[in-house]
Amino acid sequence: MEGSGADTDGHEFKNAEEMWREHVGNPTKRTEWYREGVGYWQGVEASVDGVLGGYGHVNDADILGSEVFLKSILGERLSFAGKDRPLVALDCGSGIGRITKNLLIRYFNEVDLLEPVSHFLEAARGSLAPENNGPSDLHKATNFFCMPLQEFTPDAGRYDVIWVQWCIGHLTDEDFISFFKRAKLGLKAGGIFILKENIARSGFILDKEDRSITRSDSYYKDLFNQCGLYIFKSRDQKGFPQELFPVKMYALTTEVPKRSSRIKREQSNRPGVIK
Repeated sequence: MEGSGADTDGHEFKNAEEMWREHVGNPTKRTEWYREGVGYWQGVEASVDGVLGGYGHVNDADILGSEVFLKSILGERLSFAGKDRPLVALDCGSGIGRITKNLLIRYFNEVDLLEPVSHFLEAARGSLAPENNGPSDLHKATNFFCMPLQEFTPDAGRYDVIWVQWCIGHLTDEDFISFFKRAKLGLKAGGIFILKENIARSGFILDKEDRSITRSDSYYKDLFNQCGLYIFKSRDQKGFPQELFPVKMYALTTEVPKRSSRIKREQSNRPGVIK
């Protein structure tokens, strides 16, 4: 992986390989990496402000940006679904169910939640329960998996959308690739991944406190290529405070996106090259 980076103590690395060797270079270090990452979140309050690192006030802007992006994807990729079969989503790194409750449950008939921090998942279960004005029988949270991404394998062909937000940074590159290769089997025909994450301006930044890495756009694109995934659409999140990392949304498919008919028409109207 090309591109230098640094950790939050200011220690610099020539490339990501050097950083990963230092931090997860053997099985003991890898186990410690994931244990400390989950341990950090186990000490965080199960609230919107807690899961957003003290920036609970960005929740509305986050949900709005995600909804606009999701609606554009559903209209182009899954407009036929929901009529003859239920729409099903997986919320990865679901935390307290913030995204499921405020967004996914309104567009999907079933949502499964995947979260390794048990008190977050229990808060989600309570928040999404029907007796707490949770979803109806037509739109419901179905399964609550208390498990980390690197250990999860979805049921084959269950999901129309697998939503991954603010959690993939806890995975090493190797586990990132392994997760998406397994998760691809969980998509229905025409299904799609939506990844929403902080973006480093170049290279990467390692957060030593919560054991996570913020990758650059080019870093992500290299990983997508290794996963056999293609960018169907991407969009920058708007309306966040300047002191926060830029945030980007990627819609990822398992097949090469078809070029639009408009592009084909424009190309066909271009003058030919005289040879």
